[in-house]
Amino acid sequence: MKTTENTILITGGTSGIGLAFAEEFLRLGNKVIICGRREDRLKQIAEKHEGIVTRVCDVADSNDRENLASWAISNFPEVNVLINNAGLQLLTDMTKPVDVNRVNSEISTNLTAPIHLASLFAQHLSTKPEAAIINISSGLAFVPIAFMPVYCATKAAIHSITLSLRHQLRNTPVKVFEIAPPAVDTELGSDRREDKTQSHGGLPVADFLKEAMEAIKTDKLMAPIAMAKNSYENREAMFEIMNRQ
Repeated sequence: MKTTENTILITGGTSGIGLAFAEEFLRLGNKVIICGRREDRLKQIAEKHEGIVTRVCDVADSNDRENLASWAISNFPEVNVLINNAGLQLLTDMTKPVDVNRVNSEISTNLTAPIHLASLFAQHLSTKPEAAIINISSGLAFVPIAFMPVYCATKAAIHSITLSLRHQLRNTPVKVFEIAPPAVDTELGSDRREDKTQSHGGLPVADFLKEAMEAIKTDKLMAPIAMAKNSYENREAMFEIMNRQ
């Protein structure tokens, strides 16, 4: 995929991986549109980066998703890349009655939203000579950590959905990527930390971004990054290692 002169929509673009993608694609000469729930964050990013267009959107809400797609295609008909990045990672103890609202929120954000958005953009993207849908999954799609089972299950489903979407779009110009990060040093997973602004450590965002951008540039459609390669290639053994405690 070419990495310049695109018009790119990124969900969950206010922090972490999404923001890193936004800043890098902007640097490379693309038009970048990001959406997120936090209006204050979006305002700060727009002030810092004059070339980034922002839109308030909760991708867990179906009406917001439909409005986002309609707005983007109407105002930026040249849009040719969708990055489904927004994610929610929560603790879930299934040995006790779960909070169904939390479960539904995690599934809506991580799985339903990428499915719905891909379907809303697919026909439009198919009219472009070069286009892409980039789904962000996780190394945990292949080796789950048992204390956040819903998150891991949604990412496993994203892997499956991406395979099917790639097949369905095989006769179109749309390339369908799956980028599977390892643990990256972002705010994701703040549900299990007292300080919700604290990152959890992991691979530096810059290191993740370098490898992810190389995968995109070289059309590596299935791209587990760094430690996620081990999870992808050695799933059963890694499950035992990661869930000993």
